Amino acid sequence: MSPDTRSPAASVPAAGETAARRFPAGVEVLPGDRVHARVWAPKRRRVAMVIETGVIEAGGNGTGMAGSRSVDLAAEGDGYFSALVEGVPVGSLYRFRLDDGETLYPDPVSRFQPDGPDGPSQVVDPARFAWSDQGWTGRAIKGQVIYEMHIGTFTPEGTWDAAIRELPQLAELGVTVLELMPVAEFPGRFGWGYDGVDLFAPTRLYGTPDDMRRFVDRAHGLGLAVILDVVYNHLGPSGNYLKEFADAYFTGRYKNEWGEAVNFDGSDAGPVRDFFLANAGYWVDEFHLDGLRLDATQQVFDSSKPHILQEISRAVRRAGRGRDTILIGENEPQHATMVRPVEQGGCGLCAIWNDDFHHSAMVALTGRNEAYYTDHKGTPQEFVSAMKYGFLYQGQWYRWQGKRRGMPAFGLPRPAFVTFLQNHDQIANSGKGLRGHALTSPGRWKAMTALMLLGPGTPMLFQGQEFAASTPFYYFADHEPWLAEKVEEGRAEFLSQFPSLATPEMHACLPKPHAEETFRRCKLDHAERTAHAEAWALHRDLLRLRREDPVFSAQRVGGLDGAVLGAEAFALRFFGEDGDDRLLLVNLGRDLTLEVVPEPLLAPPLGKGWRLLWSSEATRYGGCGTAAVEDRDRWRIPGHAAVVLAPGERDEDTE
Repeated sequence: MSPDTRSPAASVPAAGETAARRFPAGVEVLPGDRVHARVWAPKRRRVAMVIETGVIEAGGNGTGMAGSRSVDLAAEGDGYFSALVEGVPVGSLYRFRLDDGETLYPDPVSRFQPDGPDGPSQVVDPARFAWSDQGWTGRAIKGQVIYEMHIGTFTPEGTWDAAIRELPQLAELGVTVLELMPVAEFPGRFGWGYDGVDLFAPTRLYGTPDDMRRFVDRAHGLGLAVILDVVYNHLGPSGNYLKEFADAYFTGRYKNEWGEAVNFDGSDAGPVRDFFLANAGYWVDEFHLDGLRLDATQQVFDSSKPHILQEISRAVRRAGRGRDTILIGENEPQHATMVRPVEQGGCGLCAIWNDDFHHSAMVALTGRNEAYYTDHKGTPQEFVSAMKYGFLYQGQWYRWQGKRRGMPAFGLPRPAFVTFLQNHDQIANSGKGLRGHALTSPGRWKAMTALMLLGPGTPMLFQGQEFAASTPFYYFADHEPWLAEKVEEGRAEFLSQFPSLATPEMHACLPKPHAEETFRRCKLDHAERTAHAEAWALHRDLLRLRREDPVFSAQRVGGLDGAVLGAEAFALRFFGEDGDDRLLLVNLGRDLTLEVVPEPLLAPPLGKGWRLLWSSEATRYGGCGTAAVEDRDRWRIPGHAAVVLAPGERDEDTE
């Protein structure tokens, strides 16, 4: 089904001339303390903008507002209402009255909610911020290192300004792209942000919109791109007033895991699509963001053409105005079409999260392959295949889901696969919120870190991973009591898919998502960067090697091959120019001695031998050093370790 014809953006009459609006709806600032207000409310007969001229009386949602004036918006047709409103300076608070109701509602396109989702919206002028990033050209996906972060727990203060303080260290580490967990306004005092309800308003919990702009501006000054995790598959259950304006925002025709599905292809879908497309461009335009990470795209339902994800791709690139932009998708089925060009029928994203790599890594590191790890064994062959082909499941039968998973992804650019050992979901899903390094041996963790950071995909770290943070990362969400209880029950039910977490003993240990202590315990202690200097050095050195070594930085399709060397050991050979190859050996088991080596990938380039370039067992990473890996008559590959070999002078003549 094709969506309804889209309503064009309104024009703003001003002193005898017409000025086009920047977005289809919302309140936009004009010179002389004027604004143009436009609202899509097809289920209403009348809409009025109520501007505060005094203070709000105590008592909640605006029914007792004192000191206000009301301006009727004119009906345009197609459900839109608009008006040019005089005497509304920047910073003014306002809401909308629908029909003759007493309750006032925030703007669906509010740029800021200083008192949260239930309070008034605030007039914001994005042009007032003085940017200093005029020379910034953005970043393409190739060569990037992503760092996922949650502003509320990244620092003890949990603010944009406090986060700015730590950005120079991330740039020094070798991070190039900051991926922010969702910041759209949500209810409560804390949360992950995936229950956002005001999609254009950065949450008041972290600061003002200009504080967010200052964060992005500083990041650009340090060479860091910034992308934002956005949720276009559902809205939060509390504080969501969109249906007061239009029932057509949502549909019951699709089953959504988290609530009502967004209506991208049904009756009156045109303005709904416009709303979300405007939001995608808005973050890039008004906040100079460098792209988006799209949450759970498998729950974005659209049977029309073009698909909404294709249009989001185009909207982001248009908003970039020539800057390089990055679009990353989370897609549980790992559909390769996400990252194929729109011209080839794909969605045009740059990259997609590679859950297969994570699942195999966690099985190898922990020995657990329960729940959604069931179809991964953590074998050397899985890692060889993941490095060569990206996804492990490209259409095979997947027992855990009882259906085929994935589709062919051969030939996709290597940077299109985002590889990770940790992310917000997976740490929290350990039950106790434990970081990966706390679930396995130090040697295995260092070896797996080397594989991820030197592999041909696009690596992603989760905040604190770079210094082996001791703080957990739990699921936390502050809701009103009736909803908090349901969320707690739902969380326990979800984790029960893991037999090891389904016991009464473990249920008693699960932190309550709505408890402030659960949130507080997740805040990083950046002093651990010094206390855990060995972990920091490991990540810094690996990222420098990845960045500066021409073989590892190439990320070429077909640029490597691999071989299984033992039950828990494998080799990856990265092919360089003129035989300038690199050999990455990973051994997650015991010391391995090979006296017979019928494997051509271990043979050095003609006339050369192998020299040690890097080892996870270096003393600066807490190891005990590395003995010679290749002798004249045997190979000795240390257990629980990874080593990198490069061509060097031959020690003896074997001809």
